[in-house]
Amino acid sequence: MNTVETELNQKRELHTKLWKMANSLRGNMDANEFKDYILGLIFYRYISEHEESEFKSKLHSTVEEFYEASPNQCREMAIINLGLGYFIEPNYLFKSLVKKISVGSFELEDLATAFKNYSDSTKGQESEDQLSKLFNDVNLTSDKLGSTYKEKGELISKLISAIDEINFNFMDSRIDLLGDAYEYLIGQFAASAGKKAGEFYTPQQVSKLLSLLVTKDLKDVKYISDPACGSGSLLIQVIDRLSEKAGKYIHIYGQELNTTTCNLARMNMLVHHVNFNKFTIHQGDTLKNPSEDQKTYGKMDIVVANPPFSANWDPNSTMEQDERFSGAGKLAPKSYADYAFVEHMIHSLSATGCMAVVLPHGPLFRGNAEKVIRQYLVETRNYLDTVIGLPENLFYGTTIAACICVFKKNKTDRNVYFIDASKYFEKGKNQNLLRDEDIQRIMDAYSSKKEIEKFAHLATIEELKENEFNLNIPRYVDTFEEEEEIDINAVMAEYKRLDEEDKKVTEELNKYLEELGLPKF
Repeated sequence: MNTVETELNQKRELHTKLWKMANSLRGNMDANEFKDYILGLIFYRYISEHEESEFKSKLHSTVEEFYEASPNQCREMAIINLGLGYFIEPNYLFKSLVKKISVGSFELEDLATAFKNYSDSTKGQESEDQLSKLFNDVNLTSDKLGSTYKEKGELISKLISAIDEINFNFMDSRIDLLGDAYEYLIGQFAASAGKKAGEFYTPQQVSKLLSLLVTKDLKDVKYISDPACGSGSLLIQVIDRLSEKAGKYIHIYGQELNTTTCNLARMNMLVHHVNFNKFTIHQGDTLKNPSEDQKTYGKMDIVVANPPFSANWDPNSTMEQDERFSGAGKLAPKSYADYAFVEHMIHSLSATGCMAVVLPHGPLFRGNAEKVIRQYLVETRNYLDTVIGLPENLFYGTTIAACICVFKKNKTDRNVYFIDASKYFEKGKNQNLLRDEDIQRIMDAYSSKKEIEKFAHLATIEELKENEFNLNIPRYVDTFEEEEEIDINAVMAEYKRLDEEDKKVTEELNKYLEELGLPKF
């Protein structure tokens, strides 16, 4: 077995252990609730061990030795000099909690104090805004942990011990095992969370496709953004693609409405080795209250998002004058916020950047205000580059098919490329899956912009005008397969042959029945 196969097997084994552990311990909680505990504690183990590792590799000392010599200097070294942005005192490190459990002295209050110790260390620091509230959603008083204080403590003890037994550091592994495990668990919890899942997770293969689309022609960029970032998985895929081509970026920006999910995105960044001073994840309504960086015109070189499909929004009286939405002369309908997100994203996109957004198919062809906005983006501004139709049932919480729209401000032609990839996928038990070969098929077409029968078509501005800027993919890519013509004579001949064969079998059977004295057919 080669090294790659060994590492893949290690990953599968790790995934199996993690999900088995999660299911065996979650008790009365559904998966969506339990994710806050297991992901929170895995994250706490990570930041504890990361702190220890930094002290050892850069200061050639243990946290304990440094702290014993000078607690205040130790804290300052961790937060500022080492650039962690936080400090966990030795008594509250993850391994210290494990030790207390092993000798039977662990109390639930120990974990609560450990979380507070971590949070307090960020107060007044540059990292406070992004790191101070990461454990606010780990509710240690929930009755679902147990009916008594003792039962709650016992369950948390089991969870800490189980997490401690997981090996995230396989020898010579080129895979980011902890980051991969974290991403795997987020996906598994999303898959088990029903309709809520779409709020915080884009399936990994869809995220990979979006990241490949936006980084195809970009390597070194300044700013990356996801205005509906959920757990941050899409942003992580983008920086992975840049890393694969030795590309650089200055800062990552995200905004997320849900507070719990916003904190999960921040944790996800850190677990994937993105330092706190390289990302800013804001909590808030992107459309109504965009963060200052999201409002800045033309700042982002890469913009990606999977916003909620056709969500309701309530634009106020000032929205018509908002420079994000004023260009088209119409606001996105209150019951369909899709184009509000698209316009927001385009507003933030730099002149040489690339943007990819997941949308339902409705925005491609619905009329009224959406038609006006669509025509403005395509004809007046010439921003739309490519439309990609995806298979149905790829996303958690909905079975409908979606599409990806790629926008650029520096297009050199007036064409729009259409790809119908709806028939290329692996059928799954609950969700369908984009395979690597399906992604490659899309990327090959996207890179070439060639005419591919029943798969891709480069539509001219004249074609788009002729279709009144209806972008419904079947108008441009004909995937109709004619049924094979039926030869009636051949069918009748086969029917006659089968009828004669049936008569012979019946005659033969009746002979045997007669010999046995049984009634004939």
